[in-house]
Amino acid sequence: TLLCASVPQPSDWVPARWPWSDAKSLELLTDSPINCLLLKTYSADLVAAAAKRGLVVLAVISASGDAIAAAHKALAVGVTGIVLEGSFPDSTAAAVQRAAGGAPVIQLTTRSHLPLGSKAPIIGTYQGVWPGIAIEEDGAKRAGPTGSIWIDTNTGFLRAVRAWGDAALWIANEPPPKTIITGERYLQVIADAAISGARWVLALDDDFAARLNNRQAAAMRDWRRITNLMRYFEGHPEWRRMREYGKVAVVQDPMKDGLLSGGVLDMMAAKHMPARPVPRQLLTAEAIRGVMVTLNLDSGGLTASQQKVLRDFMNAGGTLLTGPPIWKDAGPTGERFTLNTAEFERLDPLWNELNSKLPRRNFGVCLFNVSSMISNVLVSADDKTIVVHLVNYSDYPVEEISLMFPDDYRKATLITPEGTGQTLEISRSTDGSGVTIEKVFVCATIKVEQ
Repeated sequence: TLLCASVPQPSDWVPARWPWSDAKSLELLTDSPINCLLLKTYSADLVAAAAKRGLVVLAVISASGDAIAAAHKALAVGVTGIVLEGSFPDSTAAAVQRAAGGAPVIQLTTRSHLPLGSKAPIIGTYQGVWPGIAIEEDGAKRAGPTGSIWIDTNTGFLRAVRAWGDAALWIANEPPPKTIITGERYLQVIADAAISGARWVLALDDDFAARLNNRQAAAMRDWRRITNLMRYFEGHPEWRRMREYGKVAVVQDPMKDGLLSGGVLDMMAAKHMPARPVPRQLLTAEAIRGVMVTLNLDSGGLTASQQKVLRDFMNAGGTLLTGPPIWKDAGPTGERFTLNTAEFERLDPLWNELNSKLPRRNFGVCLFNVSSMISNVLVSADDKTIVVHLVNYSDYPVEEISLMFPDDYRKATLITPEGTGQTLEISRSTDGSGVTIEKVFVCATIKVEQ
């Protein structure tokens, strides 16, 4: 009742920070999945032209000015709703919501203030790492606690937040300042969020925006690749409804270490160990059904009934590990949303213990030749379909990737942004069933079915 029938609902909004204020710029959205524009500056002509296209237009208001006056001004022009970006007092956010009436108000806040478990249709943050292979100051590739090449990624954080519920999740970090971003890097950022069921709020660096505004051929080519990848993920809404697959459950309080990038979930992703994030507040026997190892990072916060859940898990043959003391008080504060150097280095013994308790053959789903990749493994509610997402963060295609999975899955299909589904030949051995993927450019998805 809040939005006209032709306008998509919030769960279907595909957002982009729009750097232009002229109506002609909207021509770039022809055949694009982008349907939601975030505007820091706007004109009545642009808002009207966007409305004719059935687009959602959100005015972005920062915390530096009079938010209530800015909201009234934007709504008078006819925007669909408001985005509050930054740290706002609760009283200010409530006043803006009253001023907006029935219009939606989205908050892009710090990680420490995300309204986890709320009824908000969209929760979002402007805090995020810029995904990619981490490089040392001397140009060398940085290694992580696992010994593998470390990849800066938001996937662990996003998976921890999504474990709370079904709200649409936006991560709205912008390109590093004074940096020219290649087309491949934009694709990596989009996929980094999408494989974890979130949406990156598309934001263009100044150089690319200028070239695209002038319709330069190379910029137009990269724009088509960007929108094609967004269309790829938007064309599979069922992936966002699937739950995390894994033989390891990671129990943590998202308001502490779960909201930090570079932590346990990212460490496990770097070694392609499928894991199931479980918020400490939602720990039940059902939440850890089917796992072999439970890693408890928040033992001090468990209730008596939750402690019993873990005792029953051990009595049934499961392995219980507890995290190191550094995790007890860790968490995002203000602009801090990544582990510091000392915390990062202390992950090494935790990884060694976890790896010894769960050899690769017991992962359930195993990947090989994927050192420059991050993966996420999802499973359907009936356990009959597994989806394995792959994102390649290197500047070259990865070839001859192997995927192993349980024998009761009989069909495998490769799905890529470049083409339609391709049936893969399954090989079977004493180690299980597997397929080989010849080449992955930026991302690919393997669907295996019983």
